[in-house]
Amino acid sequence: MEGGYPKISAIVPVYNVEPYLERCLRSIAAQTYPNWEAVLVDDASTDGGGEICRAWAARDGRFRYAAFPVNQGLSAARNAGVERAEGELAVFIDSDDHVEPELLEALYRSRRETGAEICVCGDEGMGLEAGPAAVYSAGEAALCLARRAPFLWTAWGKLYPMELVRAVPFRREAVCCEDLVFFYELLKRVERVSYIPGRLYHYTRRPGSLVNSGVDQRRCAVLPVLEEICADAPGWFPPQTADCFRLIAVDTAARLAMQAVEGGADGPLWGYLRRFRDHVRRQFRREALELCRDRKTRAAVLALRASAAVFWGAAALYGRVKRLRPGTK
Repeated sequence: MEGGYPKISAIVPVYNVEPYLERCLRSIAAQTYPNWEAVLVDDASTDGGGEICRAWAARDGRFRYAAFPVNQGLSAARNAGVERAEGELAVFIDSDDHVEPELLEALYRSRRETGAEICVCGDEGMGLEAGPAAVYSAGEAALCLARRAPFLWTAWGKLYPMELVRAVPFRREAVCCEDLVFFYELLKRVERVSYIPGRLYHYTRRPGSLVNSGVDQRRCAVLPVLEEICADAPGWFPPQTADCFRLIAVDTAARLAMQAVEGGADGPLWGYLRRFRDHVRRQFRREALELCRDRKTRAAVLALRASAAVFWGAAALYGRVKRLRPGTK
């Protein structure tokens, strides 16, 4: 601890983001919080990212550098950063994003004033509806996730106790949904989550990134994970909170279905739509859908639950596809 301030470790996984990396590291170096370190984990980048990280570590002792000999993925890089971290608190920053200078100071102030185990800031780039500063119970935080306001389950933009992060490592097999699994497991272990509305974290939507492309089998890996969470949640949370995770499950399937319709799929589209339909039918509860405040989301879930053809027709009606194609229910 330095001057009464506990050390905060910023965990930064790095993989092939050279055009964005300097901006990210400069934003970390500009932090107003007096006691921090940045653990940079190069996941075998094939661009110049590794050299940039080594240069920063060489000239600024607050930056530490580690590298994998072969690519191991986001979860492994984050876990390696946590293992090497020396701080009492942790934040995750993706290396193609950047943050405001007061990020760490504001999150720590929220922790000190509210006593919340997890502290969340507002972000720019995700299109989320902001809200007032608040302290939520774990169940209320789950409702925020389900309604996608004012924050999501992203690992970044949040301050955590290091001991809690070490107790819940990122699951390497949970490709494309590691953040959701991580945050769900944290909610089972905390009582309070604080939120401050300042947009202190800037998320970058990169052209061609996984979340901005069409649908493939890798992106569908989230479905069995959501099934697992929905089966597990009733043992940890009261019924309404468990319904929050069912809403996340059916909402995610509807969003994937729309992305398949709009952006294409790596296989037969109707096969994907039927897969999403079956997922919605298994996880659907009217009580869960009633928690959703967005009418378009409710309509999309109901259309997909009815059939793949009904969902396609609704998408065509709203101009989301160029023309109808024949399909089967």
